[in-house]
Amino acid sequence: MTIQATLCFILHDNKVLLLKKNPGLFGAGKWNAPGGKLQHGETAEHCAKREVYEETGLEVQPRKIGTLEFFKFDKRQDPDWIAHVFLTNEFHGTIKEGKEGVLRWFLIDHPPFDDMWEDDRYWYRHAVEGKSFRGNFYFRGDFEKLVEHRIELL
Repeated sequence: MTIQATLCFILHDNKVLLLKKNPGLFGAGKWNAPGGKLQHGETAEHCAKREVYEETGLEVQPRKIGTLEFFKFDKRQDPDWIAHVFLTNEFHGTIKEGKEGVLRWFLIDHPPFDDMWEDDRYWYRHAVEGKSFRGNFYFRGDFEKLVEHRIELL
């Protein structure tokens, strides 16, 4: 069964807000955009807004810019994860760190790729530039090593 999730890149003053996941959580120790799993009956946009608020304390007005499909290499028929990627520079509120992890602003042109998911370096630039895109990423093991990818600008 495919897991649906969201990522929301929040931009401000040539910086992007990223979250470093706490130990014990999926993606622990990795920097990523705020986001999370869709709940039953929830739209991707609503999920992005809810997850951003839960993880950052910010209320956002995101727009969808991309879709990412993640496969375990030995299971190509259906993706294991689908991530709906959003972008915004419209937000209100005060940043509050929660139980998910540490928040930090990074210069848009200098994300911490060495501490991010391996696939991020192939699509991050499209996301922060607001380009519409779709990507497929094939991993070996439990998303341990990227072995193949495709990106299409829409």
